[in-house]
This record gives sequence, structure tokens and C-alpha cells, in this order.
Amino acid sequence: MNKILEIFSKVNASKVIAPEINFDDYIPIDFSESNSALQNSILEKASDYENYIQNFLEKNNAKIAFGGYNETRNLYKRSSVFNDNNSEERNIHIGLDLWINEEVTIHATLDGEIHSFQNNSALGDYGPTIILKHEINGLVFHTLYGHLSLESLNDKKVGSKIKKGKKIGTLGLPPINGDYAPHLHFQIIINMENKIGDYPGVTSKNNLEFYLKNCPNPESLLKITK
Repeated sequence: MNKILEIFSKVNASKVIAPEINFDDYIPIDFSESNSALQNSILEKASDYENYIQNFLEKNNAKIAFGGYNETRNLYKRSSVFNDNNSEERNIHIGLDLWINEEVTIHATLDGEIHSFQNNSALGDYGPTIILKHEINGLVFHTLYGHLSLESLNDKKVGSKIKKGKKIGTLGLPPINGDYAPHLHFQIIINMENKIGDYPGVTSKNNLEFYLKNCPNPESLLKITK
């Protein structure tokens, strides 16, 4: 993983969401299980989260809330995608979320090509998802864009070349986006493990070490914070 972090340190990535919004208008947000503000709020439906996020943005005079990498969360408990009786609960987020209650545009962070795409339509899943494949200095890796609009999948073809900064879709709304408040799940994946159109964005504690190595912190590429 050190090699990919070294590459990212030398790369100027494009903004992944609403490029007209300055980083000065971004604000970190905490959705971890230890956030007392969440414990004191009733957050059950997508609309509850939309209201929570909008109030958070307005209170902080911000336009996009971001964060969530390696964050243990309770918000996945409603979905069988992350919980079943035969395995350990998956509740540790391994991507970076960017929350905004608007249907803004989504853009490729780097030159690449379309690896795969599909609508992961289960409750709590990604909804419409696009995965791009990149290669820099001989290192192949991927970027995943989840919770998009259905229209984002139109006219997409595996292998199509994508230039850095190109619009690849728009942000999805609930329930199409997995029934979440509108946000982009952005994730870096080194080894796709032969998966197509999907890759885990949340892991269990037992598998965390592997996923942190295979999915480095997206902030190392996006460089939102200075």
C-alpha cells in the first residue's frame, strides 16, 4: 500500500463531486457509534438523515459534509446486506462519504476506463454504482462511485475511456440510492477480487486489516483537507 500512497502524493486529483464547490465549503461529519449527537437523535428513515445533515450544514455554513473512513457506525443495522445470523456484523465503513442534499454531478478523479457498473438495489446497498479502473506507473487500482442516480448508468460501456474530471453521473436520491440521504460513497480498491459492479464498502472487525490495506483512505487521493 505504501506504493499507492506515494503515487497519490504526487497526483493532482480532480474533485469527485460538484467541482464548483470549494473545499472551504466542506465540513467533516461524524457518523460513528460514539457520536453522542446521533444517540440523541431519532434517525431511522432516509428523510431523518437528510434533515440531520441539512441542519448540520446550515449550522456550520457549509455545503458538503464528508468523512467516514474506518468509522464504526450503527446506521447499517436496518439492512440484511450487512447483518445476517451466519456471520459477524459488518459495521466499519471503508470508503469516504460526501453528503449533500442536491442532485449534483459526479466526476472521475483520474484518467481511466469503466471497469464495471450495476444497480445494487437491495435496501442499504449502493444503488446505482460505477467502478473505474486506473493504472499509474504500472500500478492498477480502482475507484468506486456509489449511491448514484439510475440515469448515471445510461450509455455506459465496459472499457470506455474516461478522462480525469469527466462527469460520469449524478448523485442519487432515496429510495433508488439504497434508501439513504443523498451522498456519494467514494472508495479506492486495489484488488477487485474478481467482483463486478460491486465491492464491499463496509467490513467486520475480523476483516478490517485486509480491507484497510486493499482500500486505502480516499483522502490520500482527494486531498480535501490540507
